[in-house]
Amino acid sequence: MTENFLATRRGKLTLALLCGVGFMDFVDASIVNVALPAIRHALHFSVQGLQWVPSAYLLTYGGFMLLGGRAADLLGRRRVLVLGTVIIGVASLIGGFAGDSAVLIGARLAQGFGAALMLPSALSILTTSFSDGTDRHKAFGVWAAVAGLSSAAGVMFGGLLTQGPGWRWVMFVNPIACLLLLGPIFALLSGDRRAARAADFDFPGAILATGGMLLLVFALVRAPSQGWSSDRTIGELAGAVVLLALFVLNELRSDKPLLPLSIFRVRGLAAADATHLIAMAGFMSMFFFLTLYMQNVLGFSPIKTGLAYLPLCFAIGFAATAAGQVLSRVGTRPVIAAGALIAAGGVYWLSRIPVHGSFLTDLLPGTLVTAMGLGAMFVGVTTAANAGVRPDQAGLAAALLNSAQQVGGALGLAVLSAIATARTTHLLAAHAAVPVALTAGFHRALLAGSIALAASALLALRIANTKGEGELPVAVDQPESLPVR
Repeated sequence: MTENFLATRRGKLTLALLCGVGFMDFVDASIVNVALPAIRHALHFSVQGLQWVPSAYLLTYGGFMLLGGRAADLLGRRRVLVLGTVIIGVASLIGGFAGDSAVLIGARLAQGFGAALMLPSALSILTTSFSDGTDRHKAFGVWAAVAGLSSAAGVMFGGLLTQGPGWRWVMFVNPIACLLLLGPIFALLSGDRRAARAADFDFPGAILATGGMLLLVFALVRAPSQGWSSDRTIGELAGAVVLLALFVLNELRSDKPLLPLSIFRVRGLAAADATHLIAMAGFMSMFFFLTLYMQNVLGFSPIKTGLAYLPLCFAIGFAATAAGQVLSRVGTRPVIAAGALIAAGGVYWLSRIPVHGSFLTDLLPGTLVTAMGLGAMFVGVTTAANAGVRPDQAGLAAALLNSAQQVGGALGLAVLSAIATARTTHLLAAHAAVPVALTAGFHRALLAGSIALAASALLALRIANTKGEGELPVAVDQPESLPVR
């Protein structure tokens, strides 16, 4: 691509398309949360089975992310993006018509697999299309704004759809969105040649990586209900560690590895991914606890709960856009560290929510502070995790960043849920009122979340202070960027 691609009409449309892809994938992780009571009633879910409606998506989304990113690099980014879009559209349509719990969970598993193909493809296309320093800052700013606000937007849309046309529309919106995306994908994105034959593909590595990630996310999702010290949880976590260790050994010995470990020589990439993982452990579960607080303690309806996140969406978008302008002057490290500290302060503020609280005085200030910090952190981490990565590994870099987000989110929810449940159970046993016990549990969990965000700010000091200038000179649509073997 030429410099200042973003200044052209095609560049603006390309950015809007890629952010639309990212928005749909991110939203699908949270849009069902507010609809869970209605889904349980309609499809007769058990209490334990209901958790798999959101968790099934996260399981395959996180589990197949690395495979999806490398497939995009080797098999063609637009090709993999289209395949993922079709899978999500079909799976969502099936889920919308689901007549029993098994069909809906199966549809959510397929949705997550489709998203694992789509998201790294879209982010790697963005990374390689906007190669000019200024363009990249602006593009990453917009992408980070979309990534940050999507979780809140998912809860908001889930509430509006559930209380409006019904819970099935949280699934039916996807096929419509997929149809709207497919035309522009072919019109705006250049087709790219395969960089590898099927015979060159690292199938043992793909099996080990996917199996290890699936087992890890599964263990984290199940740990709160099974117990962290149970034999099953320990066995699942140990099995995940063994599979991932075997994956690393395979990559060291493979001539054409799925994950070339040389990518971690890119200055600051590993630190950026680790920072993102820890921060997401503290942040993603915030929506879970605040939604429960609003509905079960304050008595908010689904639609009121969804609308309560609207200011958060705008604040994240504003902060991410502003941070994109600052990056070229100060670099990524101070932006990420400051953003994480501000977000930690916001979540700490929220950890003091009272039993008889109100939205304006007890929720809005804390969520706005959190949003301002997270918007800055998202754009800084996205820039740092992709800076200096070769074009033929852009999909892999995108997959690593998003894998960190999914594992971090699953880890945070598992640990923080256990903290909240332990406190609530203790107070209920002491005959405390249910709202008091629930709120006390949320206090402990949100406090732990703020500590995780503060820890990520310290870890951010290990990130290379890149300004993203001229670090990716070769664009995706240039034939020489994807050599044919």
